[in-house]
Amino acid sequence: MKKIKVAIVGVGNCCSSLIQGIHYYQTESRDSIGLLHRDIGGYKPYDIKVVAAFDIDRRKVGKDVAAAIFEKPNCTKVFCGDVPPTGTIVQMGRVLDGYSEHMGNYRTESTFVVADQREPSKEQVFRTLKESGAEILLNYMPVGSEQATRFYAECALEAGLGLINNMPVFIASDPVWAGRFKERGLPIIGDDIKSQLGATIVHRTLVDLFKKRGVKLNRTYQLNTGGNTDFLNMLNRTRLLTKKRSKTEAVQSVASQRLDDENIHIGPSDYVPWQKDNKVCFIRMEGLIFGGVPMELELRLSVEDSPNSAGIVIDAIRCCKLALDRGEAGVLFPVAAYFMKHPPRQYTDDEAFHMTEAFIQGRYVHPVRNSSEASTPAEAILGSHSVAEQRDIASTGMNTPKGVDRPRTLEKETAETEGEAYLTERVNRDLSPWKT
Repeated sequence: MKKIKVAIVGVGNCCSSLIQGIHYYQTESRDSIGLLHRDIGGYKPYDIKVVAAFDIDRRKVGKDVAAAIFEKPNCTKVFCGDVPPTGTIVQMGRVLDGYSEHMGNYRTESTFVVADQREPSKEQVFRTLKESGAEILLNYMPVGSEQATRFYAECALEAGLGLINNMPVFIASDPVWAGRFKERGLPIIGDDIKSQLGATIVHRTLVDLFKKRGVKLNRTYQLNTGGNTDFLNMLNRTRLLTKKRSKTEAVQSVASQRLDDENIHIGPSDYVPWQKDNKVCFIRMEGLIFGGVPMELELRLSVEDSPNSAGIVIDAIRCCKLALDRGEAGVLFPVAAYFMKHPPRQYTDDEAFHMTEAFIQGRYVHPVRNSSEASTPAEAILGSHSVAEQRDIASTGMNTPKGVDRPRTLEKETAETEGEAYLTERVNRDLSPWKT
């Protein structure tokens, strides 16, 4: 397979874990533990190649990415220390609001040290992206970097790159931004990465379990501590508006009944330097079971934060590349729902999992209300049908427009793949995303 060429903004802990992972899984004989998928559409983890990178820290700018990922203040676990030189040099990036002034009050080994170099213009960033041949841009800017995230999203649009927005600045979930990527013929996945087995996915699973088991959830909290630059940056509470909203909505969206604001508290709680990249999460849930009898649940989760993120990003990259190969544009709804905390449309993680499997297999087609919304010729044909007709096409394959590849079965027991079985079952139940 050809390499998937990516550009990265922010060579921090998450970037370090991702690049280590690309090389860790390079040997086919190495165990696949920790991977959701070793193969996605023929692409392996080691098919990813970093061809451009931007950062603002003087200890990273000017160095090969393979060396920069081990520089301070990065403190994540090193599980693959022999990453070979990439030939890609970290370029000075734009600071904008990516640096919070309170970060200057801490020891240099724990915080960002802004390089004394001229910041690039938009035209220079554009040129770097174009000349590198990058296809996808990964955003790893610090929480609260609203201006900086929009700056790089604009650069991705102009340079013709797909975007994976790993941070809680709302780009994919903003209809205007999402529409611009679709008009440009580019895929986008966002917003705010949902870690492999982190606080959000565990909390969502428990809330969904309460719903399925008939337990009324009365109140809950999620408290998180950590010692990396992410938690240090978030000591500036003014930067947390979208972060708290992203994490809170991720949990509220799977509850049987939305909780009042005073009964749900989710967000980063404090910076504990000696924890380094280890994140500790405390979840408490109070509810009522049979007979209105009270119950309580408390959980403690301890996990290395950045590898937890990389385990998802390594799949998001390959899904984004599949979309590029297929000519799909705009938000990748199933992938965003499974991999992100704040996607444009929330689904339970079970639903999102099956939708993502269907996407990978090439069997998921998001319904379109009219041909003008289509991003491919097949969708344009499909868009000439009503949503009800699209549902019938998806479930039975009857009257399938030429150019639209539909699941071929009505009964899930005869489906050829798990994704096809689920899609058929879901369509027959008349659930979203097939609703108008």
